[in-house]
Amino acid sequence: MKKIILTSTALLFTVLSHQAIARDDHNLYSIEEALNTPAAKEKINPNIKLYFATQSSPKVAKELGEWKTNKKTNAFNKSDKEACQWTFLSAILELQERATKEGGDAVVGIVSNYKDVEHSSTTEYMCGNGALMSGVAFKAKVVKLK
Repeated sequence: MKKIILTSTALLFTVLSHQAIARDDHNLYSIEEALNTPAAKEKINPNIKLYFATQSSPKVAKELGEWKTNKKTNAFNKSDKEACQWTFLSAILELQERATKEGGDAVVGIVSNYKDVEHSSTTEYMCGNGALMSGVAFKAKVVKLK
């Protein structure tokens, strides 16, 4: 009887821990808050302008291509929001690096594209939160403004 109880308890913990690891939440967070973190203020290049979704930008002189990012970060010992803000920054920096490489000075039409599900917003971005990892994906155009 004792062996059955121990086996049942072990099985229950295995099932519950598997469900915790398999967490895959999709949450929306503030773009403004993410852009105003100390790390973002320190690392984002002010010479490469960012325009989310339908935000108006100065007139485009030349489109240099559409690019996608898909960044992940270890979410261990971080709140969902902290992990997502860190991953947001990583994805934005990748877009800015691409703009620099292509000779652009702006990234326009930035939309969330997590798991290829587009979310277009001027105020929020989508982040996937799991038990161990958080992810942010963007799709945007690199341009040269007039």
